[in-house]
Amino acid sequence: MSGALKEVRSRIKSVQSTQQITKAMKMVSAAKLRRAQDAITQMRPYARKLQDMLSNIVTSSDGEVSMDLATERNVEKVLIILVTSDRGLCGGYNSNLIKLAKQTIATKYSAQMAKGNVQILPIGKKGYEHFTKIGYNVVNAYWDIFSGLSFEKVQTAAKYAMDAFAAKEIDAVEVIYSEFKNAGAQIFIAEPFLPVQKVVSSGENKKRADFIFEPNQQVLISELMPKILNTQLFKAVLDANASEHGARMTAMDKASDNANELLKSLKISYNRARQAAITTELTEIVSGAAALQG
Repeated sequence: MSGALKEVRSRIKSVQSTQQITKAMKMVSAAKLRRAQDAITQMRPYARKLQDMLSNIVTSSDGEVSMDLATERNVEKVLIILVTSDRGLCGGYNSNLIKLAKQTIATKYSAQMAKGNVQILPIGKKGYEHFTKIGYNVVNAYWDIFSGLSFEKVQTAAKYAMDAFAAKEIDAVEVIYSEFKNAGAQIFIAEPFLPVQKVVSSGENKKRADFIFEPNQQVLISELMPKILNTQLFKAVLDANASEHGARMTAMDKASDNANELLKSLKISYNRARQAAITTELTEIVSGAAALQG
């Protein structure tokens, strides 16, 4: 029986050690989440306004000026920008993003995939490792962006996509990421990045946005469009960064709660084993005393 007690004690210590780690990770993720949430909260209105402005310009200038990045053409080759995390222990965060990427390819780009014309540009180690392992065509230059997250690093990935699209090496680019809602909820999104989408309107609601261009429309659009697209991708990466920390904080909180429940169960088992050991010892003592008296 002493062996059983020792085993339960060992399991209790192991669970307590694990719980200390999960609590520490929750606190670290909570601190990182506050900073990441502030960053995306400040960025989001600016990025949305720029996106609306870009879509309106593209719609209003239809056919008037050359806009390589807004040119729609037959989709033969596709680039998927997938934003995951570098580390695990964040619940189903990464697996949901990878699942969405595969679903997007299967439903929208199955013909291109069959021809080997789907390329993955992963931002984040988990997505890079997964799609490399299963043999996809993976761009391996930008997966470590989260090791020192900055606008400049994200801009290099956006430039790769824009250059490939402008050179007609890629016909469509989609971004798959998690939009931050709150610490306990993320929205997994697949949205077009290139070509730049036009404003969809019809009937009486259809109207032409009135813009005054200075110095001129062609120069301004050629300068403005890449900058806005850089901002859009940076916004997606900031969303994903906040989502990751929120998912990890929630996962570690649940892990700590599960450890508490397991500790309660183990302590009950320990007390029962100890009671059984004491009862056995008392029985042996009583039996021995009775034998001596007899």
